[in-house]
Amino acid sequence: MYAVKNLHLEVDMKQAKVLNDKELKRVIDFIDATDRHAERNRTMLLLTHLCGMRVNEIANLKKTDVLTSKGDIVDVIYLNAEQTKGSDSRRVFVNKKAKSLLKRYINANLSAVHSPYLFTTQKSKQFLPNTLTQLLKRLYEQVGFNNCSSHSGRRTFITKLATNGVNVRVIAELASHKSIQTTQRYIDINDNLCSNAVELV
Repeated sequence: MYAVKNLHLEVDMKQAKVLNDKELKRVIDFIDATDRHAERNRTMLLLTHLCGMRVNEIANLKKTDVLTSKGDIVDVIYLNAEQTKGSDSRRVFVNKKAKSLLKRYINANLSAVHSPYLFTTQKSKQFLPNTLTQLLKRLYEQVGFNNCSSHSGRRTFITKLATNGVNVRVIAELASHKSIQTTQRYIDINDNLCSNAVELV
């Protein structure tokens, strides 16, 4: 059963569409124009693209994970084993775009919900990973990207790093992959990646 589940996840990951900047902007513009939970949903979706976070990590994210004692956004999010996919803790490095995104969301929503979790449902309950998976897939589908899934943001994050020439060992560390082979399966071999490669010769 476990092997079948892992195989399903691997197939889903391989098939998940990698979005370019214009396509991602279409999704965000749609959310901003039509979604009454735009601030929350934009932030959750972009954390998969900007930080390579998994849906279960986002669902389990607490306010104290992203804020310093002074109320600033942390440089690194430390996730314990219960918050991650496996049995190990991991670090999520937060870039400037993600910091700005989180700060905007927190300023708009933090005082409104009495919950330790950063993201909550309409009923102020913690998101279940499966619920968040379905939500992200639906957002992509509403824009016409039917071949996207909750893996698309994470796969886009990894592919962008590879396209920009980041060493695969560094990418594996940022993605919290124990094996470089796992990281390589995430990378979408596209024209930009090939063009950048030949310029190195």
